[in-house]
Amino acid sequence: MPSPRQSLAVLDVEGVLTPEVWIAVAERTGIDFLRRTTRDEPDYDVLMKGRIEALDAAGVRMTTIMDVVEGLVPLDGALDFLRELQSRMPVVLLSDTFEQFGRPLMAQLGWPLLLCHTLVVEDDRLADYRLRLPDQKAKAVDAFRSLNYRVVAVGDSYNDMTMLAAADAGVLFRAPANVRSEYPQYPSCTDYDDLLGLLTGEP
Repeated sequence: MPSPRQSLAVLDVEGVLTPEVWIAVAERTGIDFLRRTTRDEPDYDVLMKGRIEALDAAGVRMTTIMDVVEGLVPLDGALDFLRELQSRMPVVLLSDTFEQFGRPLMAQLGWPLLLCHTLVVEDDRLADYRLRLPDQKAKAVDAFRSLNYRVVAVGDSYNDMTMLAAADAGVLFRAPANVRSEYPQYPSCTDYDDLLGLLTGEP
């Protein structure tokens, strides 16, 4: 017979553990379109193609983008939360960010496992992006559940909803009002201590 299921947590990254990279790039470059995130636009392809077009129009190079990313730090309290959660169960970060953006931030978070996508860079220009696979967050959850894990998921944006739906339990963390109102079935919180309690079942 299968053993009792162990718990495993999957977390979105931007907005949950780190700042939103594209908003930071918008603040550096003054490109307003880059303020749009997956909290605003459910269609990820539309969002990314718009970002690439906006960067091209403004002549912003990859060097500038990476300079912004390398100056970011995790959200206040994120590292302590992540370490405490990792002491309770395995943790996997599932993000629609990119390898190039993830490395500087994962170094500051102690190199947790991050599953994400990759950018195509040509002559210091952001030329395109490559998905690791479509709907990778939900598919990863399905795979973990097939290994007899009980999966708890945390997200804040439209692109997290299939992940939360695939998990055994989902939590919204610091999600905007539009996402909370459209997905009232998920408990919501804004504090890391409360989030830890929801994920572990301990007050």
